[in-house]
Amino acid sequence: MCLAIPSQIIAIENSMATIDVEGVRRSASLMLLEDAAVGDYVIVHAGFAIQKLDEAAAAESIKLLREAAVLMDDLEAKKG
Repeated sequence: MCLAIPSQIIAIENSMATIDVEGVRRSASLMLLEDAAVGDYVIVHAGFAIQKLDEAAAAESIKLLREAAVLMDDLEAKKG
């Protein structure tokens, strides 16, 4: 299973972006997006930015992922 987490582009050099998710930075190729810019939010799969998102959609996705992580932690704690 693959989980795509919205990431913000913080720098671009040639066709590579530096992306950030809550302080974690990675590189991603922009070869599949024509109009990506610094500040944009993107979905990255297998090292490639594959789709742009608006900031509200990115924030909502991250919120839902945090809530899911809390639920998983609670389930693990109940298993003991």
